[in-house]
Amino acid sequence: MPDLHPIAKRIHNVQPDPVRLELDSGESGVFEFSSTEFFQREFRGEGVRTDADGDAAFRLVTSEDHERVLLGRSGPDEDGWSMLGEVVSAERADGDE
Repeated sequence: MPDLHPIAKRIHNVQPDPVRLELDSGESGVFEFSSTEFFQREFRGEGVRTDADGDAAFRLVTSEDHERVLLGRSGPDEDGWSMLGEVVSAERADGDE
């Protein structure tokens, strides 16, 4: 079996501690994921953003080809999820909020 996605592994190893994610758009934020799990190479996670947008839920998923980790958002007044972008880096937040 091919290796698991390195960004997904980092997020999984850091949680439930806060993790700083950077998206391909250049936006970054601090997130706490209540759960992350692998299903073979597929990765999923559920959490909240702790430095802003506290009323929304966030979800991590891998792309169909398992090459990218994607971040989605669902706000309190929204139906469904909107894709925010690809996670290009993940680092332990270490209280630098």
